Amino acid sequence: MNWDEEIDAIGLLCPLPVLKLRKQIKNLKTGSIVRVLADDPAATLDIPHFCNENGHKFLSSRLLSGLNYKKGSKEYFVQKA
Repeated sequence: MNWDEEIDAIGLLCPLPVLKLRKQIKNLKTGSIVRVLADDPAATLDIPHFCNENGHKFLSSRLLSGLNYKKGSKEYFVQKA
């Protein structure tokens, strides 16, 4: 998937991944896609909830693997409404 903006929230705990997403997404055009990297387990619930509450579209999430990623790291894709 292609994205317009990326937020690296690895190592940040709740609520910081969502706060970074909120700050970044407000400056983007409608339809823009944001990729959020996070390893906070709460982000699994927080990011879809943020999208639902603010009208953005939660596209997908998946677990990341490889030497470059901390165990439990995920990527989330959000489209600005």
